Amino acid sequence: MATNTLTDSQCRGFKPGDKGYKKFDGEGLYLWITPGGSKLWRQAYRWEGKEQTISWGPYPQVSLAEARAKRDQAKRQLRDGINPMAAAAAPKPAALTFSKCAELYWAGRKDCTPKYIDNATRALDTYLVPALGQRPIDGITRNDLLAELRQVDDAGKHVYVRKIRLWADAVFEWARANGHCDHNPAAEIDPKKAFAVAKVEHFAALEPNEMPQLFERLSFESPQQQSVLALRMLAYTWVRTTELRQMRWHEIEGDTWRIPAGKMKRSRDHVIPLSRQALELIEVMRQRARGSDYVFRGESRNDTPISENAILYLLYRIGFKGRMTGHGFRSVASTWANEAGYEPDHIELQLAHSEENKTRSAYNRARYLKQRRQMLQDWADWLDACAKPAE
Repeated sequence: MATNTLTDSQCRGFKPGDKGYKKFDGEGLYLWITPGGSKLWRQAYRWEGKEQTISWGPYPQVSLAEARAKRDQAKRQLRDGINPMAAAAAPKPAALTFSKCAELYWAGRKDCTPKYIDNATRALDTYLVPALGQRPIDGITRNDLLAELRQVDDAGKHVYVRKIRLWADAVFEWARANGHCDHNPAAEIDPKKAFAVAKVEHFAALEPNEMPQLFERLSFESPQQQSVLALRMLAYTWVRTTELRQMRWHEIEGDTWRIPAGKMKRSRDHVIPLSRQALELIEVMRQRARGSDYVFRGESRNDTPISENAILYLLYRIGFKGRMTGHGFRSVASTWANEAGYEPDHIELQLAHSEENKTRSAYNRARYLKQRRQMLQDWADWLDACAKPAE
């Protein structure tokens, strides 16, 4: 007999008749539609040679996926010599709450940075725990979770709600794997269908063929001005403006720059090979350090980094307001590298973009340093060529 023959749209569409009727999903699971319009999940099975029927609850309060999970659990019980009906009626130990499961799950995540865990737990505490925190995790349905997530989405947090769903998914999956619930309601929520599409605002960035114009304008600024030097380092290294501002002397290790994992919101350091031009620039900054921990120190104080808007205002001054930002150099570099035929893995790793495949990510981090060093040197040479006046 076929299994999983029903769909959610079919379940929603079944209309009551003069008599009750069954719609089968396979392996004994069926939806009973009453003359009054109720829809009830039931499971037929044989125990000691006799036909037995157990109820799983009403639809849609118990979703199709949840009913299937209960059916699969009943199959396992039968294989183990347990009567599902007797098991359902037996007293159960107190189920763990959503809050407790979240606490246990995040306490065991040793592969994440403390800041990442803090962001995740704070989001769950703010948006899900008030309504779901004290409920047994095995009693939370897809609709329960979706109702809370939709409130976040309706508040305009279209990107953030996807992160919250992802963090909730991790908690439910841990609870399911450890026997605290039979299904993961977060996995039943498709973000593309459930939430509004977020409007993505891209950072202004030039095309690679416009870079000579930028460097021509930049040539009218003092070449030893700290914001000019910072802009050049930003361009050479493909880092974010925040990462450049927080660049410290102890992070420079010979011809590489190692950004600690905590700054990257990751579990691993980000290692940046430094081109010849970047190393020369670092030596210039070393002569101006005046005892500061920061490579690009504040103008008036040694214990603070360069202003967060220094590079942006420099771009404004040379006429690129609305056309280019500090972050835009990453976009230019990515476009240049892809058009030049460099390996996508090398490019993405240099940009420190997330790698969904953790095994592949760990493998990549252990490799490609030589290839990335050559790519950044080629890039720095290309930037130098852009900075030369046209003959």
